[in-house]
Amino acid sequence: MKKSKQEKTRQKDASCPVGESSCEWLDEVARLRAQVDELSQLVATDTLTGLFNLRHFKQAMQAEMDRSKRSSIPTSLVMAEVDHYQALNDEHGREAGNQVLKKIAEICRGEVRTTDLVCRYSGEVFAIIFPETHLNLAVKVADRIRQEIADTAIKLEDAEVKVTVSMGASVYVKTSVIDLVEFVDSVDRFLYEAKQSGRNCICHIDYAELRSVTEIGAPERILRIARD
Repeated sequence: MKKSKQEKTRQKDASCPVGESSCEWLDEVARLRAQVDELSQLVATDTLTGLFNLRHFKQAMQAEMDRSKRSSIPTSLVMAEVDHYQALNDEHGREAGNQVLKKIAEICRGEVRTTDLVCRYSGEVFAIIFPETHLNLAVKVADRIRQEIADTAIKLEDAEVKVTVSMGASVYVKTSVIDLVEFVDSVDRFLYEAKQSGRNCICHIDYAELRSVTEIGAPERILRIARD
């Protein structure tokens, strides 16, 4: 019986677990590896939105914080919460709320780089990790996302709605002395500040305060200001 193209590819990519040049179990090894890859993806993915889930967020955020400590290149984090989400569910039903979350996930994915990580943090809260990114650039991208969400009419089964999001942002640098929980909490406080300020806005650490603790050299800062 002829093997399918997919089976041949799996066999080509597989290798004998005990190092034999000829192995009758290559197909089985390839199949098991594919299953492991699929399960790993499922463990890291939110089933509703297709975004990374909270578990993956924690792992990735910690890894990027560690990288910032080693490289002196900052990592920025933005958290966004859908405004008046419970009222939306009450008026249009839970499925309508799900459709809104899916649309927001789609918008976020479309606006970030392939190296950025968009996660569903919890319920109606999203988190975007911007590796190797200064805060001013992350805020600029996040505010573009916020505006696109506000401008987008989302079609539901019985209506068309518009929603807004409130955002908080901060940056982790080499000189930061807080851990993962404390850093996320600091961003969450800026998110709360945005909600208290009228919603549909982004709040973040003051740039002047940040400039005193970051290790951006003058030439790099001048170049970044010129780009902005």
